[in-house]
Amino acid sequence: MGVLGRVRDAATVAGFRGGWAFLRRMPEGAAYALFDRIADLTVARGGAARMRSNYAIVRPELDDAALDALVRDGMRAYLRYYCEAFRLPVLGPDELAARVRVEGDEPVRAVLDDGGSVVCFLGHLGNWDLAGAWGAVHLAPVTTVAERLEPEEVFEEFLAFRTGLGMTIHPLTGGPAPFPLLREAARRRGLIPLLADRDLSRSGVEVDFCGSPARMAAGPAALAIAERRPLFPVSIRHEKLPVGSGARWGIVITFHPAVADPGTGTTAERVAAMTQACADALGGAVRTHTADWHMLQPVFTKDLDADRLARAGAAHVPGSEAAGEAAAGETTAGEAR
Repeated sequence: MGVLGRVRDAATVAGFRGGWAFLRRMPEGAAYALFDRIADLTVARGGAARMRSNYAIVRPELDDAALDALVRDGMRAYLRYYCEAFRLPVLGPDELAARVRVEGDEPVRAVLDDGGSVVCFLGHLGNWDLAGAWGAVHLAPVTTVAERLEPEEVFEEFLAFRTGLGMTIHPLTGGPAPFPLLREAARRRGLIPLLADRDLSRSGVEVDFCGSPARMAAGPAALAIAERRPLFPVSIRHEKLPVGSGARWGIVITFHPAVADPGTGTTAERVAAMTQACADALGGAVRTHTADWHMLQPVFTKDLDADRLARAGAAHVPGSEAAGEAAAGETTAGEAR
């Protein structure tokens, strides 16, 4: 790396550290207003083109004006995620509880109360860092995987940040293979949430998502099958909190009904069926709460690079036992933020 690259990386790290320190001291309302302005400026400068394209696919009934309004709300929600993430370390257990509402958690709590673990299939919805922090404090130990960011110092900052919130984080690359570590975690009481609504690796599974082909991670289903653990699709959305509650925004965590293992067929076929069921559950949430889906990258097959897909297809033969083993051994999460 050249001198310019090192200077750029140092500036990025300093920016993140400064952002954390600055936003923790700001009044919450002022912080949200600042990030709303940044979001609106980003949209005005054309920085939400991919979000608009993705939203147009999942909400084809919208006209241009309605789609533009939805993209503005989506970019505001995306920036809200970062605003809240920067401020998370200053929230105590009571403040976390005040910002989180949970739906459909009875079956999950039953598994945890019995000393078991739960695998969760998450999309890029709402604020999963807030959900993870709340879960680690109020529900059960949380173990997950994070994509390694560049520069390395930024990744270390995020790793320390999430670890400080009470989560166990395994890097997707550049360290021990995460799947065996997740299998160990699945044998203990706890939650294993994995961002999985985008996966361009050779073991990614093609699914129908909101009526269009897309690629999602095989890891959650592969882990659930390997360790015979329940698999729950999970969606997260923001909601405004009542005046006087002490916070402007909170989140709703929805545990959708557990996805059943078909029990028959090859490993790859079982993984594919369970991943499709998760995609169906998330698809309903994305259509209903589209602005909370922070997908600023290509996810639908028609938008993906043809050469990369060809290379993936050559290594991953749908329906084969080899594909199932690849899913179990390589992919544990989507391309996480």
